Amino acid sequence: MKSKLRQKFIIGNWKMHTTAAEAGHLAKSVVDGVGTEDRVSVAVCPPFPYLALVGKILEGSRVALGAQNLYPEKEGAFTGEVSPTMLRDLGCKYVILGHSERRHKLGETDAFINQKVRVAFAAGLNVIFCVGETLEQRQASQTEAVLDRQIVHGLAGVATNAVPRLIIAYEPVWAIGSTGHQATPQQVQDAHALIRLRFGQMFGKELAQSLVIQYGGSVKPENAAALLRCDGVDGALIGGASLKADQFIAIVRAGTSEWHTKQEAASQPSHNPELEPKQTQMNASKLDSRN
Repeated sequence: MKSKLRQKFIIGNWKMHTTAAEAGHLAKSVVDGVGTEDRVSVAVCPPFPYLALVGKILEGSRVALGAQNLYPEKEGAFTGEVSPTMLRDLGCKYVILGHSERRHKLGETDAFINQKVRVAFAAGLNVIFCVGETLEQRQASQTEAVLDRQIVHGLAGVATNAVPRLIIAYEPVWAIGSTGHQATPQQVQDAHALIRLRFGQMFGKELAQSLVIQYGGSVKPENAAALLRCDGVDGALIGGASLKADQFIAIVRAGTSEWHTKQEAASQPSHNPELEPKQTQMNASKLDSRN
């Protein structure tokens, strides 16, 4: 599919980290670092206990509030769970669903994640829907099948009018944290192309071209520019680096730089295709199985 200029979106997932004092300090530092920057969208997702505290600090800033999970019921006898209604009441705009840690450590299935996705949309939340394969699946050349299954089953029954509130985050499990593996820009680009292609088959090419697809495999200030420069990479879901304000802001600035560069390129006069060599179309289904 032809690339379309989409604004970069950088999201910080704080996971199960920070104390109340640390969360407040981190949120204030992120707000100050982002300032009035509007060329890149930014959000942070603190732990449940600190949503209200962080939300208060984010008020009036360019940084949006998100949550890391929800339970797919409005209310009821579900001890320890948090509903989408509660998240909206606290000012959350986004929610992360289908994260690899919940899939592989807590046993969440595609069907259960799909329930969460549909309930989140019904409640008016924007969904950050995570997909990605394990190292064993990639080595067995199953990346395409895994992504296809997660997208088809995870987004089943989603109404077309909800799609503009969807973000997909590709997070190869084998490249998250201190695994010793890193995805190459080409591997990332190929996976994103496959995701966009499959999404387009479900919801149409026009919506696929507007879809924001983030990368979430240990993005750091050192590799952010190279990853955000990849065709089809529209932002990043940040884990560890989001816990240090200076590192997170450095990634936001990398996104700003890439957005500016692509906007300048898009404003240039179109070239005559008759005068340019034909390019071989990439087959998105042929993903490189190397680590």
